Amino acid sequence: MIPCTCLVQEGQISSAIESALRSKLDGFAHEAFGVGVNINWIEVPKTGGFTASKPSTSSLVLIQAPVAVEQDKRAVLLGELCNGWASETGQTLNEVVGVISDPAAA
Repeated sequence: MIPCTCLVQEGQISSAIESALRSKLDGFAHEAFGVGVNINWIEVPKTGGFTASKPSTSSLVLIQAPVAVEQDKRAVLLGELCNGWASETGQTLNEVVGVISDPAAA
């Protein structure tokens, strides 16, 4: 299992969509890296997240890859990750921050 953190605004994503996203993220990780994800789902309170002085509508999805990822492959994977999230949530790509990080140095 690899770590995945999803940071969303409270009330932004229904439990049904959250469940679908969890499944989609696990499938993505299996396809991309051959392992599942351990998801840390964090909801920012409605009064806690702002963009340009307005309540935020953005989500952050961070996956830590089990191996270093070449830049060309990372760009493709980030496109898949962000497009999958946006299609499930109805958010625009401007509202989805996707990150695929390399493993932490030991």
